[in-house]
Amino acid sequence: MNSTSDHQNFRFAISLSILNHLGRKLYRNFTTVLGEAISNAWDADATSVWITIDRETSSFLIVDDGSGMDSDDFQNKLLTIGYSKRSAGTYTTLRGRPYIGCKGIGKLALLSCADRVTIISKKRNRDYIGGVIDNSDLDTAITQNLHPEQYLLEQPNFDFLSTLPVEHEQGTILWFENTKERIRNSVPYLRKLLAMSFRFSLLDEGFTIYVNNERVTTGDLESLTKATEFVWLLNDYEDELLEACQPLEIEHIELPSNLNVKGFLATVAKPRDLKIAGVDERATVDLFVNGRLREKHILRHIPTQRILDNYIYGQIHYDDMDVGGSDPFTSSREGIVEDNPEFRLLLQFLKQTALIKIRDEWDLFRLKRGKPGDDENPRKTKRARVAQELYVAASQEYALDNSAPERDQVQNWVEELREDAEFNISAYVDCFLSENLVRQYIQKHNIPLTSRAPRDIKEWKRKESRRKSEANISFDISQSTADLSYLDMDSLALTAEEAEDPTNVKTKPQSLWADAVVYKPLRNAVAHTSLLTNTAKQCLSVTFENIKARVKTIIGKKPP
Repeated sequence: MNSTSDHQNFRFAISLSILNHLGRKLYRNFTTVLGEAISNAWDADATSVWITIDRETSSFLIVDDGSGMDSDDFQNKLLTIGYSKRSAGTYTTLRGRPYIGCKGIGKLALLSCADRVTIISKKRNRDYIGGVIDNSDLDTAITQNLHPEQYLLEQPNFDFLSTLPVEHEQGTILWFENTKERIRNSVPYLRKLLAMSFRFSLLDEGFTIYVNNERVTTGDLESLTKATEFVWLLNDYEDELLEACQPLEIEHIELPSNLNVKGFLATVAKPRDLKIAGVDERATVDLFVNGRLREKHILRHIPTQRILDNYIYGQIHYDDMDVGGSDPFTSSREGIVEDNPEFRLLLQFLKQTALIKIRDEWDLFRLKRGKPGDDENPRKTKRARVAQELYVAASQEYALDNSAPERDQVQNWVEELREDAEFNISAYVDCFLSENLVRQYIQKHNIPLTSRAPRDIKEWKRKESRRKSEANISFDISQSTADLSYLDMDSLALTAEEAEDPTNVKTKPQSLWADAVVYKPLRNAVAHTSLLTNTAKQCLSVTFENIKARVKTIIGKKPP
């Protein structure tokens, strides 16, 4: 094999087309673009970021008061793809903030959403420097396969500095002209989105964001915080968003020692309360790393199809995911690499501990307040939950106006009746079904009545006639005036069981009639809206189980 003695120095050469793959075609979310600009301002030790939206011209301006750049920084840091602030082994700014930037490609997001992007910057007591990136010219340069050194940025026109929202002594200014899609989101919506996407104030209270000269605060999320019912804290988390919630219940979740996480999970009163007004977007459980939203709706990794999923939102802060030079973020910076071990550890904790506790306690808290909870929780049967919903709907009709002097007292009375009402509602349905099903059975098979039945029928008709006369009622009350409708469970049981077996039903251990004897006074108490003792409730529940089983046996077959 021949070899040449000439030594050749080979080196990498980067095509401008890499800007498409790493920036212009990778970032699709307008909020992600804002996020990169805000994060860059954070890394530059800015105290404020001003975002000015002009929907009429479909342009926007981002100004920060960070340390700014000189010509060397602009060329060798901003325009050098892959340059990372962490390359020298430094992970915090001069103010002690953790760096957000890691790969040195997030800045390419700035190229993704507008035809022209002007970037100018200055250090304190220095002149502005910068350039303009025209995406149509960049497309031409890529098509012609120009070397990066052959593509020069335009010189900026500094006249627009007179329109800045603040006096600007240092920092960086970004001006986006002719966004590729018109800025359809309203300013209030963007404020809400930014309020939900950044919690930098947890790390540095001096960092503020403004949109059209108004500061973004937790007040922009008032519709969400006011609707928050219950909160679960992770490691005694505190911040202004949580303070604005004023939940009815606050619980704590114990975390394993190997999971340095803080934050909160919360639930709202109604599923619609999670929706951000005016857009198809909902509050979700989101993951933050060093104050920036890194993974939205992390519960999508733990699908459950449980009703709680429609009520829950929260913020989980896991700064340990970005320590020691690790990089758990996707290239688009819009999510976490799913097989990241710290991320898997977090999901395991949520699935096996946190969500189990929250689902159970959420159901308990909701039931205490007479609201629908988790139908799959065995704490309460499905029929008991339905009875509760009926009670709640009915009790609301007895609510007095706020000005009524006895309003609170009446509310207390209604609340005191809750448990008994739910039991009696369910018990009455059992009474109604069991007795009417036996009547239907007797009627369908033309079963003759017992010898005692005529006497009972005559007595009930006499009472009804007298009471109708006293009430001056001339119309029929019951749908049927047939004799069978006047019999109670005693007579119905004897009639049905004698047809089934002519032997003495009173001595049979599985006799419906025997249970009906115990059932009668309890049934009458329920029908007369009495409040049953716990012993009576237990007795009626057991008796009902026997009666239902026996009724099903009788009506399920033809008489001999």
